[in-house]
Amino acid sequence: MEQTPDTQGSLPRTAAATTPENPWPLRVLSEKLKAHIENSPESWVEGQLLEANIRNGHAYLTLRDVDVDYSFSVTVWASVMRTLDIAPEVGARVVARVKPSFYTKTGRLSLNAFDLRPVGLGDLLARLERLRRALFDEGLFDPTRKLRLPLLPGRIGLITGRNSDAEKDVIRNATLRWPAVAFDIRNTAVQGVNAVPEVIAALRELDANPQIEVIIIARGGGALEDLLPFSSEDLVRAVAACGTPVISAIGHEADRPILDDVADLRASTPTDAAKRVVPDLVEELANLSHARARLDRAVRTNVQREAQRIASLRARPVLANPQSIIQGRGEDIERLSRRGTLAMRSSLARGHDSIAHLRAQVRALSPQQTLDRGYAVVTADDGGIVRSAGDAPVHSPIGVRLAHGQLKATVTSSDVPTPSTNSPQQTQTLTNKGQSA
Repeated sequence: MEQTPDTQGSLPRTAAATTPENPWPLRVLSEKLKAHIENSPESWVEGQLLEANIRNGHAYLTLRDVDVDYSFSVTVWASVMRTLDIAPEVGARVVARVKPSFYTKTGRLSLNAFDLRPVGLGDLLARLERLRRALFDEGLFDPTRKLRLPLLPGRIGLITGRNSDAEKDVIRNATLRWPAVAFDIRNTAVQGVNAVPEVIAALRELDANPQIEVIIIARGGGALEDLLPFSSEDLVRAVAACGTPVISAIGHEADRPILDDVADLRASTPTDAAKRVVPDLVEELANLSHARARLDRAVRTNVQREAQRIASLRARPVLANPQSIIQGRGEDIERLSRRGTLAMRSSLARGHDSIAHLRAQVRALSPQQTLDRGYAVVTADDGGIVRSAGDAPVHSPIGVRLAHGQLKATVTSSDVPTPSTNSPQQTQTLTNKGQSA
């Protein structure tokens, strides 16, 4: 754009070239901003309508981001309004094809809308389903990641709307079930653009408190648009990263925000969350009474069974008269001792008889017995036994052994017998000769 030089000379061509001595006139900056901003292309944006003023066929809207507190002025000219199926309404969630516009006189930046479409329920559900599927594929809904709730939490963190029915239901029902229950309450926005950042801040604050053992995020029922903050990806990831067990108690049974899938426990209602976070004192006392009764019965039964077993053992003869087993064994020992003595004596008697018999046999074969019958043994002078008269020549000394004592004698005569022709030796010799022939 061609600029008119001032009294100090030509204007700087760029903003970086301006100086205190050679500045831009404000109109130059405005015109350059307008040229730069309006050179931007058209884009589709989504938001919620906070204001909708229609004058002379034109619509002057305020469009706010659905997650954070950002807003923009949007102008819909009458030519565009005539092409819309429905008129813009406050609170509606819309998508618009817009192009930025800069008004140089006031420095006001706004958006001109060339198309405006409401976001239907089907579109919202489709977006939530795509986000749910993406988070599922990422593993944020994996049951193994979920934390187990404590049996009896000492202190419970509660995130809910200020003075809301959900807060009252949780506190009332939890206190009825366990009067000593303690809460640390954080009141936040539960719908609108401030809900997500406030809930996340409260969640992180409670999670950092070591006394908080479980956290409940509770809200009453409402339309799908009212519950959208509890399907926010930022909030879902914050709950997934929480080190304290989280209970989701949003809306009614039919409501299923994505927070229910990532929470460690999903309660159908705030009342249900109160019933599941603490045990019922009456039920616990009844269970304790029943447990004591079962324990008493078990102990009594065990004692009776052991008493019967002891009585049965005492009734046995060995315990009724412990000396009987000793007496019985003593009698066995005496009986076996007598049998052993008798057997030993019998064996000794048989051995004595056998020895006497053997002695008699030995004595019967002894030469002394022969001598006792009147025989004598004649020995030569050299001690040899004289068996034949030829063994003791005449005048040779001989000894005569009698049954009792010995005699010395001298041979005076000798009669050597002539061998008989029929002697056994001759007969044997003739027989051998006959066999040889």
